[in-house]
Amino acid sequence: MKTMKKTVMCSLLAIALLGMGGCSSMSTRDRNTAIGAGVGALGGAVLTNGSALGTIGGAAVGGIIGNQVNTKKR
Repeated sequence: MKTMKKTVMCSLLAIALLGMGGCSSMSTRDRNTAIGAGVGALGGAVLTNGSALGTIGGAAVGGIIGNQVNTKKR
């Protein structure tokens, strides 16, 4: 059972990373939002043992944080 969860999580992470390859035409803010949502979803899933609500909540929080990150160089 543990091996199955680990395999599923690694597969989802790989899919998310491959999907990010299509983000070349996105703005920096859009890219940060997508990355934040992906990382948040993964974190939410890990912290709640794969709960759908935890995954969705993590994605929402991560997306908001990613959207608000200031990337201007000084």
